[in-house]
Amino acid sequence: MSAVAIGRWPRHHGLWLLVQPHLPPAELAHDAMHLRRVQTWAIRLALAEGVDPDLAGAAALVHDLAAVPKDGPDRALGGERSAILAGDPLLAAGYAVDEIAAVVAAVATCSWSRGRPPADALGAVLQDADRLDAIGAIGIARVFACAQWMSRPARAGRFYHPDDPLAVAARPLDDRLNAVDHFRAKLLRLAEGMHTALARAEAQRRHAAMLVFLADLERDLA
Repeated sequence: MSAVAIGRWPRHHGLWLLVQPHLPPAELAHDAMHLRRVQTWAIRLALAEGVDPDLAGAAALVHDLAAVPKDGPDRALGGERSAILAGDPLLAAGYAVDEIAAVVAAVATCSWSRGRPPADALGAVLQDADRLDAIGAIGIARVFACAQWMSRPARAGRFYHPDDPLAVAARPLDDRLNAVDHFRAKLLRLAEGMHTALARAEAQRRHAAMLVFLADLERDLA
């Protein structure tokens, strides 16, 4: 964590130490740096929106406590399962009962796959911060890291569909098999759903970067 985050919100440091053992080993798309980036943006958005930045940063640190496989049947339940696990580390880090309730409610609605709207401004800030990390240059890197993680000898994944790499044809999307399908299945839809003004502006920049990448990929494969 950054020195700024530790210095301004000391409870984040204790919480960070409690969260680290829950991180899935060698899973680059959801590693410690993912939590740091989401924490940074959650605090930034909270300050812009008048939301408590201490609670926003704490929510970011506990939003991925439950490691649910992205290719599993429970893919959409990560937020709710993380919310269930969040209470104990938050309490141990010094958060009060009412603060824990607010953070837990925000975490429960953060999963994009679940499709639940945020209950309040704290939930909106967490959703935006987490979804910003899924798009742009870092989002592109995470797509392929996640694809490699999901690929198995019995069900090997691939970068793209051999006959329709950019998924422009009317075929079912399968982002568990074709990594590039994830752009149309999810990533290119995230910018339009941002809740806060600052996140919407940042999301437009990152959305444009993904379109450039896809155009370059199309040229590479022509």
